[in-house]
Amino acid sequence: MRRPPHVLRTNGSVIRPGHNPWQRHNFAAWALSAGLVLLTWVAPLPAMAASLLPKSALTPPERQAMALYQAAEYDRVLQVLQTMPAGQEPGRELIRYAILSHLKLGKPEEAWKLYPRLVSANRSDDLALLREVARSFIITRVRDSQEHIRIAAYTALAEMGQSDTLPILEDGLLDSSALVRARAAETIGRSGLAGRSSALKRALRDEAPGVRIAAINALGDAKVSGIADQLTEIARVDEGPESIFALAGLYKLGRTDMLTDISNAVTLPDPEVRMAALGILGRLRRPSSLSALSQAVYDPHPAVRAFAAGALGEFGSADGIAPLTHSVSDENPRVRAVAASSLGRLGAAETRSILQPLLRDPDEHVRISAVEALLRLGDASAILNAADLARHPDPSIRGGTAQALAAATTPNALTILESLLRDQQPLPRLMAARALGKSRLTSLVTPLKTGLQDSDAAVRIASAGSLFQVLSRKANQGSAR
Repeated sequence: MRRPPHVLRTNGSVIRPGHNPWQRHNFAAWALSAGLVLLTWVAPLPAMAASLLPKSALTPPERQAMALYQAAEYDRVLQVLQTMPAGQEPGRELIRYAILSHLKLGKPEEAWKLYPRLVSANRSDDLALLREVARSFIITRVRDSQEHIRIAAYTALAEMGQSDTLPILEDGLLDSSALVRARAAETIGRSGLAGRSSALKRALRDEAPGVRIAAINALGDAKVSGIADQLTEIARVDEGPESIFALAGLYKLGRTDMLTDISNAVTLPDPEVRMAALGILGRLRRPSSLSALSQAVYDPHPAVRAFAAGALGEFGSADGIAPLTHSVSDENPRVRAVAASSLGRLGAAETRSILQPLLRDPDEHVRISAVEALLRLGDASAILNAADLARHPDPSIRGGTAQALAAATTPNALTILESLLRDQQPLPRLMAARALGKSRLTSLVTPLKTGLQDSDAAVRIASAGSLFQVLSRKANQGSAR
């Protein structure tokens, strides 16, 4: 049986097949294979059902709903709402308990249908409740029959970064799809849970190399003890990229002598090994590695040159401007696109003059990267170029444009993202929903609420994940005052 490909980013994380490599600048591919079945787990809903009104102020149906909810009789709460006499408007607390009951029953779409009744008559959003509705849209999809939907759910969980999701993330390590298992391992690391997960250590023995690499990265970043022997064995036995990631894991655990071996791998014959080494050196940001990264932009293999350009962006030093200036003139458009993005990440205002000509590059992906970079540098004029690209007939170009707009800080960027959220194709809508979660623009709640009604499940999940992020930021800002 032929194994499906997977792709590693410069940081070793994994994306699914079919993802546009221009959108995240992922270039190396390794094989994945199948795994085990999922366990079952029910996510806890935070205790937030207590009425805002004193019990004496509640109507009899509201008091009945409250008592039933507290007794975990969620179906009966919904019956109370359904049996309200015709023409009699149910109280807001009854609607609230019905929404919470739908969430407890794992039916966020039904909860969402009720939500407008709670905030009707110009009432403001119930942000805490809305946040839990968004959360449920994500968690209820981690066992979906479609692989790409499960991946979308774990991607959203990675952005949420909540500690109470560890049980479901560990279940993801048993998914039948190696892509899902790898995403679960990555998410455990990004959520700061690697040190608490024994299952992640077991993932070091997963049959799929992408899963093992994701586990190595997560455990190494968290400096989890007790894995040095396994990493040493992987580095000794494996001859491919996995050995380089094992060396990086050992370095993070204090074996600083491993840096020499990683640096030497930049010159090995296998281009995939060179790419892995370059990506790691970019993340480690050791001053001694800058020369190797700079030299790699001249590598004969275009994918390696692209990885070198991406690693220079990760490295984050102004000394990388010179080699990146060379890369934006590379004959390969992939290299030019990555180099443009990296220049934007460096945040050096003087690179605007280097990036501006790329807005006229014959390749649309390069123009998208130039837009993103200039927006990062505060050049609002790039919005005009983004608006033009957002009308491109290719949906992947429109999706890439949406992703670039996440870096924008000018209000007119929201207008373009909202139009992409209404695109006829799901990919631009998906990327627009994700971009809104990363954006620091204001007035994001309304378009993301619209995204919860999308016809595509992956778009609904992405909208929910972004909505959760936006509402969490609002809550944190409120508590900081």
